[in-house]
Amino acid sequence: MRRRGNLRRNKITKPKRDLKKIAIPLGIVALIVLFFSIIFSLINIGNRKIINGVKIGNIDVSNLTQEEAIEKINAWKKDIVFKDIDISYEDYEESINVEQFNPKIETDRLVRKACNIGKTGNIIKDNYEILLTSIFSKSINLDIKVDEEKLNKKIVEINSKLPGTLEESNYYIEDNNLIIKKGKAGIVVDEDNFKDEINSKLINTNKEIKLKVINRSPSEINIEKIYNEIHKEVQNAYISQDPTEVHPEVNGVDFDISIEEAKKSLEEEKEEYIIPLKITLAEVTLDDIGKEAFPNLLGKFSTTYNVENENRSTNLKLAAEKIDGTIVLPGEEFSYNKVVGQRTIAAGYKEAAVYSGGKVVDGIGGGICQISSTLYNAVLYANLEVTERSNHRFLTSYVEAGRDATVSWGTLDFCFENTRNYPIKVVTSVKYGVVTAEIYGTYEEKEYEIEIQNDLDEVLEYETTYVKDYTLDEGIEEVKQNGSNGAISTTYKITKYNGAEVSREILSSDTYSPLEKIVKKGMKKTTETSAPMFADGSEDEEENEEEILTKEINPELLELIKEL
Repeated sequence: MRRRGNLRRNKITKPKRDLKKIAIPLGIVALIVLFFSIIFSLINIGNRKIINGVKIGNIDVSNLTQEEAIEKINAWKKDIVFKDIDISYEDYEESINVEQFNPKIETDRLVRKACNIGKTGNIIKDNYEILLTSIFSKSINLDIKVDEEKLNKKIVEINSKLPGTLEESNYYIEDNNLIIKKGKAGIVVDEDNFKDEINSKLINTNKEIKLKVINRSPSEINIEKIYNEIHKEVQNAYISQDPTEVHPEVNGVDFDISIEEAKKSLEEEKEEYIIPLKITLAEVTLDDIGKEAFPNLLGKFSTTYNVENENRSTNLKLAAEKIDGTIVLPGEEFSYNKVVGQRTIAAGYKEAAVYSGGKVVDGIGGGICQISSTLYNAVLYANLEVTERSNHRFLTSYVEAGRDATVSWGTLDFCFENTRNYPIKVVTSVKYGVVTAEIYGTYEEKEYEIEIQNDLDEVLEYETTYVKDYTLDEGIEEVKQNGSNGAISTTYKITKYNGAEVSREILSSDTYSPLEKIVKKGMKKTTETSAPMFADGSEDEEENEEEILTKEINPELLELIKEL
């Protein structure tokens, strides 16, 4: 028989650790770590340099002093931020000088922030941050601020130059009529995308922007808004004393029909609407008062023109006559298009050379940009604020690069505001081969001297294009259009007082495309030099086939077929 008894299982017992023996080495290690941490922290607290692994944006400022870091960022700003940005859309191209947007970096603040990393005085926190920064690096956000108002103005200018751009509705007064021109749908720059792109390219070595555009319809014609803008009560001119102030005459302007009738007329689908006006002339004008109303010449500029070009001369005189004598009150804006009106055959304008589609062609009102350009310079010298101005696509012959102001009905306007304390009078004349624009007014207590400086940054050389002409004999070449170089320029306005420079600002950064030279190349075969029908070594087969087609098909039709 088996005996029953208490069975005990054998247990494997582990030897007990001597905690006291283990605690001693750990304590020594902790003391050593603490000792070296304190030494490490004390070294870094006294270190004036930025710790390893710190970046401002993409700029590595590790182990640099505050002064060295500032110098490095300023050099980077000059090499990267201030580089021109090239923008393009289809055949429109322009190089933008970003200095005109006054890009600013708070360099001192950013460098101070970089210097303070790992130097709070908290040993544990500083050591932890120094270690992590050395391993993984740390980047401080680099924020560049630009002048939003100037950027918005540039967008307006770009919109006016795009092929197929939006045309907003516009109006002007001609004799006793208000003429409203309906706008046309078109494209405009995607503003949000463009601003994001500009901010991105400022800190990027890639300086090219492919413009994104959106389709937009013109705003509805707001007849009540137009009425409020043109409606005026008649007022005679007078001069008040203590202080002396000039009050020009105001001719009364009112609709000759009711607002309701005007709205009804706009319901018709038309490109042009004519609303009759009732004009009440002032009995006393500034001319009656005399020169005391505008005693001082504030700004003047002249350009020359070819008197033998009768059509162009006529256009210049018509535009100048419209502007001559215009009074602009303080705070009021002058619009070239509204004052001059649309350039039409009915208004007396002639066909003269204009730029269109990259070529020189004849167009109604050709040449009147010389008036706007001459006036632009007079306005600058009078120290008035230019609110809208665009440069030509190509260089002009009458002013330097950066000194022109192009206009086009419905898209491009030249505008300025009278920012002075007194009214001004614009005087324009066209005679004896000279266009002159003058701004008269009253001197203020502090008058500044204005100097305009033009810097030609780059010359863009033109190319020569040869076009086949089957009406010219083979071997004959004829220049269809002369070429001219383009340019990239920067224009500065320097303000002085008593001969000392007060301020210097970029007026504009302009790109002028080169105008290609077009040469017609004769392709007409003569009987003496007629080529064989098939290739024999002197001509290839393609050329012989071309000659056969030339003989059998009308040359103009052949050229069209080749283009297709």
